[in-house]
Amino acid sequence: MNSGATSVGVVGLGHLGSLHAQMLAQLPEVALAGLFDIDAAHAQRAAEPLGAKVFARLEDLLGSVDAVTIATVTPAHYMVAREALNRGLHVFVEKPLTQTIPEGKELVELAERKNLRLQVGHIERFNPAILALEPYRIKPLFIESHRLAQFNPRGTDVAVVLDLMIHDIDLILSLVGSNVERIDANGVAVVSDSPDIANARLQFTNGCVANVTASRISQNKMRKMRLFQHDAYISIDFAQPVAEVFRLVDEGDVSAKSTMLLGKIDQGKRKRQIVYEQPEVPEANALLEELRSFVACVRNGSRPVVSGRDGLQALEVATEILAKIESHTQRMSNGG
Repeated sequence: MNSGATSVGVVGLGHLGSLHAQMLAQLPEVALAGLFDIDAAHAQRAAEPLGAKVFARLEDLLGSVDAVTIATVTPAHYMVAREALNRGLHVFVEKPLTQTIPEGKELVELAERKNLRLQVGHIERFNPAILALEPYRIKPLFIESHRLAQFNPRGTDVAVVLDLMIHDIDLILSLVGSNVERIDANGVAVVSDSPDIANARLQFTNGCVANVTASRISQNKMRKMRLFQHDAYISIDFAQPVAEVFRLVDEGDVSAKSTMLLGKIDQGKRKRQIVYEQPEVPEANALLEELRSFVACVRNGSRPVVSGRDGLQALEVATEILAKIESHTQRMSNGG
């Protein structure tokens, strides 16, 4: 074990928590100190191939680490994260940050008061297709996203807005960089007690509009986003992953990364060309990079890429979307 490594524990060893443990074990700057799950068998299965220690009590794990990652069911996020922060630990918590806004605010304020890192697991910020777009100036005026999944009982402890759509909400908020001015939304509960398919229209104070759709009862999987802005159209496929850029450039101003000339526009004072580019997508495991980023913040004291406040903002928007859906459903049940 590296004596200078950061000691990290994992709480919640279902599918995602087991992946947390596997990724953390690969990082040389991390000492995977132990695992805890209320189902000890889950923790034991995850621990065996890694040679990791299993703790019988949560408080014993929290007393043995510098930081913790939390991949429990959503309703348990608040309790576990609050206990960890109160013990002076840095916290990575999977999305959504918490089940309610007051819980989320309390965690954010607690982390800030204690000068602790609180990072929320909005993994698409680390998707290679998003990383490939870093050289581009992104100022979208219209965004359309679709996140569709086949039904899986895992995740139905929360509505599809908090389970799937919140990925795109966080990403859209980070790309637009403006306050949400108005939200319209609709959704339907099909196979669970909460909405399984939802659509929301977000209007921002800077004029941008985002149309966001999420479903967990789709026949086919889809994780795509399209951005429209002055002089450019950007298509992102998170599953592939691949990013495509169609943009207008002045005639003769075709860079080496432009792979195809699609046409010319001779109208107006400036002669322009339409070029197609497919930026190089880095070889990266998004979860590994996300956890590596968290550990770097713990070690150097920097702000997380997805801070607690970012996670809280996404939760606030998602919660308002759910409120709009509930209001719409009530109106329909009362005859419109």
